[in-house]
Amino acid sequence: MRGVFERFAQAVAGWAGRPAAFAIAFSIVLVWGISGPLFAWSDTWQLVINTGTTIVTFLMVFLIQNAQNRDAAAIQAKLDELIRALDHGRNEFIGIEHLSEKELIAIRDKLERECGREMPERHEGVGRLLKRRGRVP
Repeated sequence: MRGVFERFAQAVAGWAGRPAAFAIAFSIVLVWGISGPLFAWSDTWQLVINTGTTIVTFLMVFLIQNAQNRDAAAIQAKLDELIRALDHGRNEFIGIEHLSEKELIAIRDKLERECGREMPERHEGVGRLLKRRGRVP
C-alpha cells in the first residue's frame, strides 16, 4: 500500500505543479463564476465551489507533504554523502536533521562563531552582495 501511495503522491504532486493543472482549475472556477446567474447566485451554487475546493485542498496537502518529505530525505542523504566524502568534513554532522530546533540553532550559532561572526544574526557579506546586485537599498 505504501509504495502505491508514494507513486500516486509523486505523480499528482508533479502534475499539480504544471501549467495544465492551473489551466484546468482556472477553467473550473471560470465556468462556476459564469454559471452564477443561471443558478441565481444561490447558496447551493456557492456551496459547490466551497466544498470542491476544500476537498481538493485537504487531499493535496497530504500528497504534496509526502512528496516534500521524500525530496527532503533525498537531499539530506546527498548532503550526508558529501560530508562523508570530504577529507576535512565532520562526520558528526551526518544525521543532525533529527535534532531539536534548539540544538540545531546552537550548532548553527557555534559554526558561525567559528567562521568569525561574533553576532550570528548579522550577515554583512550577504548584505554587501545584495547591495552590489541592486536588491537592497
